[in-house]
Amino acid sequence: MAEGGPADGSGQGRRRRTDPGDAWSILGYLLSGLFVWGGAGLLVDRWLGTRFVVLIGLLVGMATSIYIVYVRYGRP
Repeated sequence: MAEGGPADGSGQGRRRRTDPGDAWSILGYLLSGLFVWGGAGLLVDRWLGTRFVVLIGLLVGMATSIYIVYVRYGRP
């Protein structure tokens, strides 16, 4: 028996099956993070009369989205 694999020898021991919809889910996570946090930054910018909070919102949204994608799909 090969180490780390299943007993039937199919070779799919630690490997995770990928669903074709995973790519769309990842894209949805990335875009929704940008839209939600960027939109919140835009609202705060308009409320305070500034122009930089939208950039902070976009950066926070992208970082949060990447973290969520990593936790959901990147860990073995």
